Amino acid sequence: MASIKITVDRIQPGLHVRLPVKWNDHPFLFNSFKIKSHEQVRIIRHLGIKYVYVNMQQSDTDPLPVQEVVEAIEAETNEAMDKRANQLWEEKLQRIETMSAYRRRVVDCEKEFERSLARMRAVMTKIRNRPEQAVNEATLLVEDIVDRLLSDEDVTLHMMNGKSEFEDIYFHSLNVAVLSMLIGKAKKMNAEAIKQLAFAALFHDMGKVKIPTAILRKTTPLTEPESNYLKLHTKYGLELAQHIESFPESALTVIANHHELIDGSGYPAGLKGDQIDCFTQIVAVANAYDTLCHNQVVAKQKIPYIALSHLYKNCKHLYNSENLSILIKFMGVYPPGTVVQLSNNMVGMVISVNSANLLYPNVLVYDPSVPRAQAPIIDLAQKEIKIVNAVLPNKLPDKVKEYLNPRARISYFFDSED
Repeated sequence: MASIKITVDRIQPGLHVRLPVKWNDHPFLFNSFKIKSHEQVRIIRHLGIKYVYVNMQQSDTDPLPVQEVVEAIEAETNEAMDKRANQLWEEKLQRIETMSAYRRRVVDCEKEFERSLARMRAVMTKIRNRPEQAVNEATLLVEDIVDRLLSDEDVTLHMMNGKSEFEDIYFHSLNVAVLSMLIGKAKKMNAEAIKQLAFAALFHDMGKVKIPTAILRKTTPLTEPESNYLKLHTKYGLELAQHIESFPESALTVIANHHELIDGSGYPAGLKGDQIDCFTQIVAVANAYDTLCHNQVVAKQKIPYIALSHLYKNCKHLYNSENLSILIKFMGVYPPGTVVQLSNNMVGMVISVNSANLLYPNVLVYDPSVPRAQAPIIDLAQKEIKIVNAVLPNKLPDKVKEYLNPRARISYFFDSED
């Protein structure tokens, strides 16, 4: 049912209205919302708005009948209404400043992510010709990232804007390292252990530098010979690392075994259960999640929400249950990058989750009346709005997809609260 246009003397609590003015011409957070109180009715009338559009499907009541419109709500002085409207304006401006501060933090986080990615790229470039230097640079990179992770108890995991679609080994390795560190922190590992874990995660796929690019970037299913060739990356990685004098033993083990599975169905050795060391079990589940999100075969790619659900429903027997539970818990039910339907019928995209408020992520909301650069970012911990379900990006109208910009390449990084 299309919206109906009514005069403001017919509005009442329970109606879902859209105000026919620009976002910065009223003190409400959204142009479209359900009226919750008589006070909101009075403020809308006080703003001088003559009419609104009502969506009856989202409303809990009908407009007041024309013939029964009376001054049912007690009159208030203009002074009192001005005071309340000004208070709402101040609250809205405070929300806007909070969103701006959040955006500044994300920009800082993205700069740090890009620096880390560039450092990771340099490490992998040097791994053959200057391996000792590569290891030293990787060690410094790990120390910087772990210090960032451990600088505060509450860590926010952000979705990053990856600039390139093709440098998959760098994005993937950094993603796996970030997720592995989060699991390690949740398991109360000390700083040194987390650094060892992060180093191993960064290098877990180093053997892929010896796999033909045509196989790594192939966008159709691999043939059996190609698949077998790809599996050799664990062997190649181990061979490369063993020739580096200072390479940690713990990282050698992860490189060799990160495709081993708890039930013995993995490769190359078919190890089972506790035959797989602690670090490898962590890297294995982080690797599995990121690989599900970024399968080279587009048809096999899963949005973060579906990837986590798949691991939970179908892969409990393959990975350490504690590690899998931590990953699912920390990423939240709706991980960063997930497009969601909200309880107010708006659509948004989860852009970060905070370890202190896992059930209430930050959501960038689609609102065509607001420029994307100023799009509302809602902290669900502060609102009555809830996530109803996840939405497949390919189901979105083009204008919504362009606004929210759901990415094929999802990368994560974190910052700590200041």
